[in-house]
Amino acid sequence: MEASTRTQADGGSPPERLAEKASEIKREYAHGEDKPMGSHLTLVVVYNALMAGFLAWRARSGSGFPPKVGAGDVLLAGVATHKISRVLAKDRVTAPLRAPFTEFEEEGGPGEVEENPRQVGGMRQAIGELLVCPFCLAQWVATAALAGFAVVPRATRFICSIFAAVTISDFLQIVYKGSEEKLL
Repeated sequence: MEASTRTQADGGSPPERLAEKASEIKREYAHGEDKPMGSHLTLVVVYNALMAGFLAWRARSGSGFPPKVGAGDVLLAGVATHKISRVLAKDRVTAPLRAPFTEFEEEGGPGEVEENPRQVGGMRQAIGELLVCPFCLAQWVATAALAGFAVVPRATRFICSIFAAVTISDFLQIVYKGSEEKLL
């Protein structure tokens, strides 16, 4: 009884004080908005756990890692990451994958839509925030691409080449459309 009285008198148990400090930080950070900070933290933990698991698996497998990642592979992965991230975050045809987590706002660029995360709080909102942000998705996509280069480099180069070619095509489509409009 005496220990519990002492804990209550000094502001609660350590987990309670930690939870209160986390709530205070969230309130100060969010300026009154409902931000799913705990869910964001969960996504960060999931990403890092997957990365740590992959690194540990590769180290234990004896396969190790490539001695280096060449500049060509980094460039290919970068262009493919750009396109894959935009396809996941913005493409009209991938909207059904995002729909449980996002809401349609308006048409976007060519073949794209603008969406907002559903403001429902928790993990659903946090995933929505990730899915509408190609910049945010790029970290996940680039990690998958470089992991692919370590495990199945030929298949990864093939897949990345598809998305790199589509990226080049996208830019050419925009240039072509722009030149058409100037000629008319």
